[in-house]
Amino acid sequence: MVVEDPRSEYLRRLEARRAERDRQERRHRTLGNLRLVTVAAAAAMLWIRLPGVALAFPAAVFVILLIVHERALRRLAHTQRAVAFYERCLNRLDGRWRGEGETGDRFVDPSHPFAQDLDLFGRGSLFELISTARTRAGEETLARWLMAPAPVSEIRSRQAAIEELRGRIDLREDLALLGENIRSGVNASALAAWGQQPPVLDHPWARLAAPILVVLLVVTLAGWGWMGWPLFPALLVGGAMAAFSLHFKKRVMHVVHALEQPGRDLSLLAAVLVRLEREEFTSPRLTALRAKLETAGSPPSRQIARLSRLVELVDSRDHLLLRFAGPLVLWTTQLAFAVEAWRKRSGPSVERWLAAVGEMEALTALAGYAFEHPADPFPEFVDEGPYFEGIGLAHPLLPEDRAVRNDLRLDRNLQLLIVSGSNMSGKTTMLRTVGVNLVLAQAGAPVRARRLRLSPLSLGASIRVHDSLEQGLSRFYTEVLRLRQLVEIAAGARLLFLLDEILHGTNSHDRRIGAAAVLRTLVQRGAIGLVTTHDLALTEIADDPAVHAANVHFQDEFVEGRIVFDYKMRPGVVTKSNALELMRSVGLDVSEAV
Repeated sequence: MVVEDPRSEYLRRLEARRAERDRQERRHRTLGNLRLVTVAAAAAMLWIRLPGVALAFPAAVFVILLIVHERALRRLAHTQRAVAFYERCLNRLDGRWRGEGETGDRFVDPSHPFAQDLDLFGRGSLFELISTARTRAGEETLARWLMAPAPVSEIRSRQAAIEELRGRIDLREDLALLGENIRSGVNASALAAWGQQPPVLDHPWARLAAPILVVLLVVTLAGWGWMGWPLFPALLVGGAMAAFSLHFKKRVMHVVHALEQPGRDLSLLAAVLVRLEREEFTSPRLTALRAKLETAGSPPSRQIARLSRLVELVDSRDHLLLRFAGPLVLWTTQLAFAVEAWRKRSGPSVERWLAAVGEMEALTALAGYAFEHPADPFPEFVDEGPYFEGIGLAHPLLPEDRAVRNDLRLDRNLQLLIVSGSNMSGKTTMLRTVGVNLVLAQAGAPVRARRLRLSPLSLGASIRVHDSLEQGLSRFYTEVLRLRQLVEIAAGARLLFLLDEILHGTNSHDRRIGAAAVLRTLVQRGAIGLVTTHDLALTEIADDPAVHAANVHFQDEFVEGRIVFDYKMRPGVVTKSNALELMRSVGLDVSEAV
């Protein structure tokens, strides 16, 4: 399915879902009224004292209406979620998506070399914009892809898969509507570990003996009650059952308690698996992922459904009837043996299923992003590096009508750009624009540019570093530690670095010397990057031919007492500052001292 205008397609589908929702709401009201009429009819029959058998008809009608109404309510809830899904899609296109999605806060790691600096996670983050995963396995896979670059071969296979999934809106809608709580806490690592644990009840003879003992008890009790057999055989079998139950009790309870969370989590995955099992793919990566969901005997969704039934039966042991009858049929013991048999047969596949579901959801999320930005191209990768050339680069988190595009090229001949400029002119946004597009490129996604060619690059940034009261670290020392981290990365990989106001937490003399030393070290190790500064003395680094650097700047204009920015990057060093004008514009008295 090829759709050139995502907005028109979303609007078309939204109107269709709203029409279906209105139809279901009318049906809901009609069925509710019919139930009231049925109750009123039954009350009238009682009032006129019709025979009790006459009430069977309104009672049957009421039961039928109750069942039909319940289905109608489920359908109404489904269509309401569909409406909400397409409203969120349009909100993303309109830039009103912040606070509506999963933020991925649990993936925030202050020691990561760029995640916090580039707003990968948190409210209004890249993760919130892209992620539509319904399971934690999908969220974890997507987060891992954003935080670590993939090999070029891997990136290209993801690109092909995303291109195939780009137009599958029905698949994305179906996954989004699988249930409001489908994401509720599926712990992928815990599930995989549960599936791979050695069996606790691996006794084939015991599993066979349990139902035999139950049959013997039923036969001996029936013989005693109806055929006059002596009670002793029944007591003997009952004693054997008690001994059998006590012998395995500790292990049975271990199985039951260990099942509680994994059993529920696996049942959440079943709906996702059922939907994915219906899809047919052609790209090699998707075909391989689809093959991972194939298991000898039956598909994983069916195997998980079996486990779900076992979980329900285990939970039913708390029913009043089973509290009394359960021990007589070894209810919990037999179910524990069945669970262990399931885990022995299917448990080792759980990790593979989770990995396949996680990767499929991550690819589907990136495909949704690609569909909503049809003008964004996939990047081109070159072997020679370091190399980064972006034409018409813009920040993916900014709405298209507000994003200003800039061109940038870094390679062996020009390894460093020193970015000067006034406050709020766009220096830091430019750093993040480069970084976020590099993240998208090496995750396999389209980029916000007219064209992007690059070599494989590691990424490091010092844009948003903070002090740490808990660790007793000042902001300056935290930045120094980050710079050391980037220098170490550059020693073993091609690094693209993004440094905002480098070492501005110390005096100008130390900053100038320290910044020059760090930048020279990074360049000597083959790194490329950008550094912003308000200290124009740092721009003199570009005069050193060994550094392969150039100066660029952002500027502003005062128009009728108001600062105007065009956010365009220009060659050379900025020639003016707006700091005093900004302070005056908010009413601060900053008249020059006489």
